[in-house]
Amino acid sequence: MHFHFSPACSEDFSRLLELRLLTMRESLERIGRFDPQRAFERFQNSFRPQHTRLILIGNQFAGCVALGPDKDDWLLEHFYIAPEFQGIRLGSFVLAQLITEAEQAKKIIKLSVLQKSDAARFYEKHGFHKTGEDEWDIYYARLPTISRES
Repeated sequence: MHFHFSPACSEDFSRLLELRLLTMRESLERIGRFDPQRAFERFQNSFRPQHTRLILIGNQFAGCVALGPDKDDWLLEHFYIAPEFQGIRLGSFVLAQLITEAEQAKKIIKLSVLQKSDAARFYEKHGFHKTGEDEWDIYYARLPTISRES
């Protein structure tokens, strides 16, 4: 799968919010939490363009992912693949690239997924381990296979 990243900027907010609503609606409806206004506010409060990358296939926008510092670890958030690019393993290829970056930097990747979301199986398949949960989210982490001390 040939894809590349392009840096996001604050002007990408609307298009990425639209993608978030499109890709998360079903999961949010499943737990009775779909609310476009709340989704807007949550995205507005957590959108860090300096840590967000657009995912491109050729020059076609295929999704986005945010991976940035969170204390001593990295936080993976806002990982959305446009529906027309789902089912072709693009998410797996993107995640593999991010895992490689974390391995090289000897960083733990942390993330959360909604309760009852299909994303949980996706991350477990890629070596993430459940670290906790609450009413709405399940929390995961992936430790680097290379020791932080080496």
